[in-house]
Amino acid sequence: MTDNNTKTVSSKDDFLRRINEIKTTRWIRFGIVAAIFLAWVAWLGNWWVSLFIFLLFDVYITGYIPFSWWKKSKNKAVKSVMSWVDAIVYALILVYFVFSFVGQNYQIPSSSLEKTLLTGDYLWVNKMAYGPRVPMTPIHFPLVQNTFPIINTKSYLDSPQWEYHRLKGFGEVESGDIVVFNFPAGDTVALKVQNPDYYTLVKQFGRDAVHYNKDTFGDIIYRPVDRRENYVKRAVGLPGETLEIKDGEISINGKVQKQPENVQFNYFFQMKNGRNLSEEEWEELGISIEDRHVSYNNPSIFYAPLTPRMTDMLRSNADIALLERYRPEADEYLYPFDKSLEWNWSMDNYGPIWIPEKGSTIELNDSTWSLYGRCIRNYEFNDAELRGNTVYINGEPRKDYTFKMDYYFMMGDNRHNSLDSRFWGFVPEDHVVGKPMFVLISFDKDKSLFNGGVRWNRIFKDANPDK
Repeated sequence: MTDNNTKTVSSKDDFLRRINEIKTTRWIRFGIVAAIFLAWVAWLGNWWVSLFIFLLFDVYITGYIPFSWWKKSKNKAVKSVMSWVDAIVYALILVYFVFSFVGQNYQIPSSSLEKTLLTGDYLWVNKMAYGPRVPMTPIHFPLVQNTFPIINTKSYLDSPQWEYHRLKGFGEVESGDIVVFNFPAGDTVALKVQNPDYYTLVKQFGRDAVHYNKDTFGDIIYRPVDRRENYVKRAVGLPGETLEIKDGEISINGKVQKQPENVQFNYFFQMKNGRNLSEEEWEELGISIEDRHVSYNNPSIFYAPLTPRMTDMLRSNADIALLERYRPEADEYLYPFDKSLEWNWSMDNYGPIWIPEKGSTIELNDSTWSLYGRCIRNYEFNDAELRGNTVYINGEPRKDYTFKMDYYFMMGDNRHNSLDSRFWGFVPEDHVVGKPMFVLISFDKDKSLFNGGVRWNRIFKDANPDK
């Protein structure tokens, strides 16, 4: 009995000794960190996480867990190496939380939003704008999306997986917002051929060819929602709205929408006497080398994506002999694959199509299954299929379905050169990452770094000037 009491008193004395030895400055540091942590827990809405306050208390005050054991080592090499390891670990933890809950930088890899956003722009994306997602794949390396460069291995662990939950943000996605999101059709990936996406490859070559020809297509893998590639497009259709495109103009619920200032369509143009444009003329028009094309039938006829300002410049050129907009035909690779030709949908004439809204119920039939079957099966995780004329969900025949999430219709401003919702369908709310706020820096790949390669005039430029 006495021995037990002695041990209890000894533990208490040791605890008090540790408390008394802590300097005031460390108490202040702990108080600041604890306040930030508890504010984050309140935002998270899960008070069980607040139990980690005891771990923070031990890290800053009591020190029972020997995180800093290396500081007492007499080996200088150990102290030197571990000091770097300690700093790197703290930095990675900080980056993880900032990138997960505050914001992150993203690069624009393609021209789908030219000239609003340029290829080579690096954006700061605000994840608090629509509310950050609690990481669905919590164990991942914070500086890469899904694959370590060079060694080409996954940068995340498939387990555990957490259910989708979004914290409260500053607002909702609005019409016209430029949005960063995870690529919905990136759930399944052929590792050696990721453009076009897996589903387009299957349509082109057949499922067996894609799955069993590993020399060409590589392994076929599944990626969790938040580890899919990041895309950036403009939200042109919101949940519950009906979208239709006629001759390139978007209508929402029957009302024609204003085009973005820098909307682009492909045009054919030709100069008198069939001459080529000089480099200065190409530069003045603002057409990148990648976008300069010639007609297969007539090498003196060029085609390129042009904004209204660029078409006005060409029309005012006394040497212009031809200027005609490209008119795309019905396309079998538009969404949904099995109906786009039957419905005569093209990039310029698409829909009408209703955008799913959380809590809304649709009748299930052959047509609605074509439009919404992927949402029901792949995004809302149901065992669902069409058998004959009847849709079965989780083994039961169903005549209707109620959506669990909101969806969005996303398009690029470069309308004839953007793989967007017209090709792969709706963007579920759990795929939304955040809102680009401004350009951090921009590089022009057509120029050398010391000869105009840095677009200095774009630094801190608004990422969505149309809003």
